[in-house]
Amino acid sequence: MLSSASPMSVTRSSLEEMLDMLRRQDEAEKPEDLPPALPARPLSKARLPSPRQLSLPVNFEVDNANDNNPMNTNSQPVSASGCEVIPEDSTGKDKESSNSRRNFGGKKMEEDLNLDSPYVIGIEERKEVIKSLASTVESSGFTPCLTSRIREREWEDNIGYFIKKKLSVWCHLVSGEWVSGTILSTKGEEARVLLSNGNTKEVPTGELLPANPDILEGVEDLLQLSYLNDPSILHNLKCRYSHDMIYSMAGPLLIAINPYKDVKTLGQDITPSFRLKVTGRSHICAVANTSYNEMMRDDVNQSIIISGESGSGKTETAKIAMQCLVASGGGNTAGIEDRILQTSCILEAFGNSKTSKNDNSSRFGKFIEILFSTSGKICGAKVQTFLLEKSRIVQLAKGERSYHIFYQLCAGATPSLKETLNLKLGHEYNYLKESGCLIINGVDDEKRFHLLLDALDVVGIRHQDQEGLFAMVAAILWLGNIRFQVIDGENHVDVVADEALTTAASLMGCKAEDLILALSTRKISVGKDSISKKLTAQQASNTRDALAQFIYSSLFDWLVDQINNSLDVGQQFTGRSINILDIYGFESLKNNSFEQFCINYASERLQQHFYRHLFKLEQEDYEMDGIDWTRVDFKDNQKCINLIEKKPLGILSLLDEESSMPKATDMTFAHKLKQQLDTHPCFKGEKDGAFRLYHYAGEVLYDTNGFLDKNRDPVFADLINFLSSCCCQLPQLFASRILSKSPKAGSPLYLSGSNDFQNRSIAANLKHQLFLLLHHIETTRPHFILCIKPNNKQLPGLFEKDLVLQQLRCCEVQEVVRISRLGYPTRMPHQEFAERYGFLLSDANMAKDPLSKSVAILRQFNILPEMYRVGYTKLYLRNGQVASLEDERKRFLQGIIRVQKFLRGCKVRNHFHEFKNGVTALQSFVRGEIARKKFEDLKKMGRISAPGNSMKAPLEEIVYIQSVIRGWMARKQLDNSFKLKKLCSEKPEIKSSNRMSGLMDIAKEPAQVLPTPLIELQSRILKAEAAIEHKHEENAELTEKLREFQTKWSDYEARMKSMEEVWQKQMAALQMSLAAARTNAIPEDYNAITPRRFNATTSPRDYDSEDATSMGSRTPIAIGSTPMKFSASIPHRRAARDNTNGTLSTVNDLIKEFELRKQTFDEDARSLGQDGHRPSEISPQSFNPDEELRKLKASFDSWKKDYKVRLREARVKLHKLGYSESDRRRKWWGKMR
Repeated sequence: MLSSASPMSVTRSSLEEMLDMLRRQDEAEKPEDLPPALPARPLSKARLPSPRQLSLPVNFEVDNANDNNPMNTNSQPVSASGCEVIPEDSTGKDKESSNSRRNFGGKKMEEDLNLDSPYVIGIEERKEVIKSLASTVESSGFTPCLTSRIREREWEDNIGYFIKKKLSVWCHLVSGEWVSGTILSTKGEEARVLLSNGNTKEVPTGELLPANPDILEGVEDLLQLSYLNDPSILHNLKCRYSHDMIYSMAGPLLIAINPYKDVKTLGQDITPSFRLKVTGRSHICAVANTSYNEMMRDDVNQSIIISGESGSGKTETAKIAMQCLVASGGGNTAGIEDRILQTSCILEAFGNSKTSKNDNSSRFGKFIEILFSTSGKICGAKVQTFLLEKSRIVQLAKGERSYHIFYQLCAGATPSLKETLNLKLGHEYNYLKESGCLIINGVDDEKRFHLLLDALDVVGIRHQDQEGLFAMVAAILWLGNIRFQVIDGENHVDVVADEALTTAASLMGCKAEDLILALSTRKISVGKDSISKKLTAQQASNTRDALAQFIYSSLFDWLVDQINNSLDVGQQFTGRSINILDIYGFESLKNNSFEQFCINYASERLQQHFYRHLFKLEQEDYEMDGIDWTRVDFKDNQKCINLIEKKPLGILSLLDEESSMPKATDMTFAHKLKQQLDTHPCFKGEKDGAFRLYHYAGEVLYDTNGFLDKNRDPVFADLINFLSSCCCQLPQLFASRILSKSPKAGSPLYLSGSNDFQNRSIAANLKHQLFLLLHHIETTRPHFILCIKPNNKQLPGLFEKDLVLQQLRCCEVQEVVRISRLGYPTRMPHQEFAERYGFLLSDANMAKDPLSKSVAILRQFNILPEMYRVGYTKLYLRNGQVASLEDERKRFLQGIIRVQKFLRGCKVRNHFHEFKNGVTALQSFVRGEIARKKFEDLKKMGRISAPGNSMKAPLEEIVYIQSVIRGWMARKQLDNSFKLKKLCSEKPEIKSSNRMSGLMDIAKEPAQVLPTPLIELQSRILKAEAAIEHKHEENAELTEKLREFQTKWSDYEARMKSMEEVWQKQMAALQMSLAAARTNAIPEDYNAITPRRFNATTSPRDYDSEDATSMGSRTPIAIGSTPMKFSASIPHRRAARDNTNGTLSTVNDLIKEFELRKQTFDEDARSLGQDGHRPSEISPQSFNPDEELRKLKASFDSWKKDYKVRLREARVKLHKLGYSESDRRRKWWGKMR
């Protein structure tokens, strides 16, 4: 919704005119087959490229008086739209400063240039660059004034559209909170908005911002948002955070929000399979994979820079990045990956502690350089640390803890180790119980100590060194328990000889008397003599604390050296590396001292590096390379950095100056700061020696108490000499490092406990280390990760909008997204682009200059003109354009490799065959020569040793052997002839197998010379025996078949018997059914009169089943059983008998048919069941028992079905006659009465 307008000069530069002239000359001399010329460039508002050839970019600003720091009380106000507003009553100086912003012809350019910068190689080279730029601008004929983008609001014109479409907007309430709503109506400058909570509120239209549609809620990359503003960015991050999606992209920047809990997307166990699952860009592994792939592809070292406030999760982010890199480049050297990962556990134990804002705060800066071989495998690493906070060892704030190792050692040491070190519980040591905090919720110090022991073993630190390491840690704890007692009126003290003194002396390997002298006295050199001076209580306490701090800082440096020795790369390093920077997070505590000042200064420097790469160099490249670009403003922190480090009136310079003065105090230092820097917009002097600085992340109030002593970091020669006299190895090593750098024995040494440079204060040493670090990082390709702290209570799921928004604004996330959206993140020099993709061109007659090649490549692959820009020296591409080129390049290279594979295979095979033929020929020649040589040797031996009768004896021996053999063969032949005759004369009952075996034995005998008839006879016998053997085999087969048929027939008999039994039962059931039907059909009196008419018996009364019991269970009715009176009723029954004659005839027919069928089926079944018999009507050729049985069964089933139907019909007829059993019974008994 914003528009920009800037004046553009129509005057063309001399360089552009020269390019046009060269283009016209090329067109005149160009052959007809060359590609068309490039289109004319648009007039550029950019400055011309400078003649610098430095490896590091030059960092300078035209007007340092201009500052957009958010905490600058003197800075200009900013409107809601983001435009800078210059008040009418501003001074002329402010107006001039505002108008001359970034004016390369400004008079203050050289004056305000910060020459004390990590990006400057030399002052003279800087001046030459500035002079060259000035002359180039003058010769160009126009002034390329790069004004800020004028942001004009068009929101008023679109309010009607939002009302009509009922689109959501963000409403900025008086409380400062952004709430979503819908515009109902507008009236002048006021708008009536329906909020999401249902309330209606009237707000100014200037307090409304457009909201993104619901479909864009929780997008992975902020570049996808339609409307880019603070509430939209904040709402998108909150939506993702509520679903445990803690990673989001802001262009090239990865945003990681601390979840304060275990989240699956963190990837605690990073494996190659897990890395393949990470398909999106918003993950730490995606950043690590990108850096690794770019290192292998472009052969450029990479850096992963992790920034954020204290407690935002930088340490965990660095560990996950290391795991991802190890998963990418692991597998080369055995154990090197595990050693690299275990360094985090060791450094956390000795360098992290609990603060008021973070339970695992890094109290040192860490820079890990992971080294790779040519094949992309990890071959080593280097660890560099910065400014360990030593004051935390002896002084703690309420609710904080010292370094984790002290608590882990007290909680997790084995009984034997506790006995050796005389360890006690943590609350018994003064250095630990001062803060009143000994444990961390949810943290098991005992378990962490065992993990530390495993890590030390993996890294390769010997057990002897581990014992010395823990002895020094325990000695520091016991030093804190040493007490002093006043011995005179001048407050001089002596050391109390107690358990703490003796244990500390024993652990350091010295006598208790030596430790007493080192802590309570100090030697002062007077000429060639020295005088011992007693110390006061405060001096003795400071000496004890200084000794403890020096031992721990030296121990930490020694531990880092041991880690580097274990990760030594050797000869495999080829210059490829990926660096991970995890440095201090910005801190603002209740009491901020020298440590917080150094930490925040390092954060300012790192933030400036962030601004430099994402804002300054990005836009400078566009302008210097002739790209039409509208500058995006951002709030630079260069003024705060200049305030701290600029000479001679910077805070660091004044601090070093006061530290070098013996009589200087913290109050004199604070007074000097207020006197010299009170007019600076980023500084404000306070009362009681305090001062306030306006950093990029907010203002911080510092207390100067202790600034000078902490900056000096005094270590006296008495303590160094004491440590050198100890028996233990580590104290002697610590002292030797200091003595090797001491300028003079016996004088107080103001040295840095962890730096090689003499007489350099802590602040100066930190500045020097930061400059070296930035110089190193500047030679690499950076990847930025911004860690966000969602709340100050360290609770999961709590998202404090104001806190998150403040961190986003401090890092200019919105401006980063805007530059990424408008810019061209992929840029390559024309020469490099042409070399990488030039072979893909199909036109062989193309011009050979890199610029023409670059344009031809873009045209060939149909890349749209709005997706790239052609600069003077580089080609600029938008996101995703290189991917298609890389895919095509990969496919083309794979085809080339495939062709080369076949050609090389063919070549190698031809070479192999030629080599094989040559070897064979050579072997034949050699073997022939050897054979000829042997033959000549034998020939010579034969000529020399053979007399005239020398061959007679061998010939006689040969003849004798032949005669013996021939006689044996003749006897053998005779024996064989006798055997044949004997076999021929034997009886035929002899088994052929025996004859065959004998003949086979004869055949197996050695070949003999036999007569021809005998040979013929032998062959005939062999044939006969073979025929007999064949017959025997056939007989065996037939016997086996016969046995099978017999088995089958037995099965048939069994089946027939079972079927016969079933049929018998079914026949009996049918007979019972017939008998029942007959009984029902004939009256009882009729049965009594004519009993002989029926041969069958009646079934019991009320029987109505077809499948009843057997026939034997039925009892026939006796003739004489009928009563006499029943005979008198015969005349009355005649009529009924006549009516039943038809039905009775039907029943009789059924009985006769049943008997006939039964007899037929019985005969057929018996004939099939008899062995070897068959029915007479079936021929022997077609007789098949199975088939006949099946036919018989089918015939029986068919008849049975038909018979049942007819039987039912007869029963129905009987019932129709009305002769039921009950009626007959009543009539019969009635007649009897």
